[in-house]
Amino acid sequence: MKHLLSIEELDAGQLNGLIDSAVQLKAERGNHSSQPLAGQTWAMIFTKSSTRTRVSFEVGVRELGGSIMFLSSNDIQLGRGEPIKDTARVLGRMIHGCIIRTFDQQDVVDFSEFGNIPTINALTDEEHPCQILADLLTVKEKLGTWEGKKVVFIGDGDNNMSRSWIWAAKYLGFELVVAAPASCMPPQQWIDKVNAPNVTLCTDPVEAVRGADIINTDVWLSMGQEGQAEKEALFGDYQVNAQLLSNAAKDHIVLHCLPAYRDKEITEEILELHADTIFQQAENRLHAQKAVLAAIAR
Repeated sequence: MKHLLSIEELDAGQLNGLIDSAVQLKAERGNHSSQPLAGQTWAMIFTKSSTRTRVSFEVGVRELGGSIMFLSSNDIQLGRGEPIKDTARVLGRMIHGCIIRTFDQQDVVDFSEFGNIPTINALTDEEHPCQILADLLTVKEKLGTWEGKKVVFIGDGDNNMSRSWIWAAKYLGFELVVAAPASCMPPQQWIDKVNAPNVTLCTDPVEAVRGADIINTDVWLSMGQEGQAEKEALFGDYQVNAQLLSNAAKDHIVLHCLPAYRDKEITEEILELHADTIFQQAENRLHAQKAVLAAIAR
């Protein structure tokens, strides 16, 4: 494994292997048997703001023995129009790996090609692979397995989280229902490409949540979509609240990748009721990403 560009490019064996590694690294924290990034310097290039992603990667690289530098787009020539492929060619001769959080998936792909160094997608508009790995780790810790479980993603069905969940469901085989307004579903051409019969698209949030073991939500408007009041107004029935969750399985868990807009996509009551799980999920970004870094360093 040289890069982590998307969940789409992984397979069931790799996903399970990364989760197993994350479990071990979490248990060994503070007493790691090895430091696979010793002597390495990694860079983070972020054109999107971040709390969990930046902190977890900075801590993770250091705990695995490496050094890390943070580069916002305003700090480097990307902010003045230098092509990503030229930035990659330069950095690829100086650093050992790069973690990129940006809008366009193609920028991450191009960096991996032209930089010729390990490249990690820390979020694009297309996918959020590191978050899905953390979510799967949380499910494993809370429920023991995702096998035989019903997972629901509720909110914008055509954002980076929902698409990454769909790819994970295809490879791992669990039932996934995406609950969203009809205009916020992935294009049919994309669904045909994925070809996952265990994934259902549903516009009825009550029916979607019925019997669900894992209910996952995200902000209704992704970064860059702020102020789109017309789109936000479509999600009124898709709030994760007590009434909706009364249809879920008895011992269900609720996930949110954060930041949360309380009393929009999730109520204050439900977020606080499930805060232990949601903030465990946030912590698990650190352990899942260390598993990715360790796998790439091998």
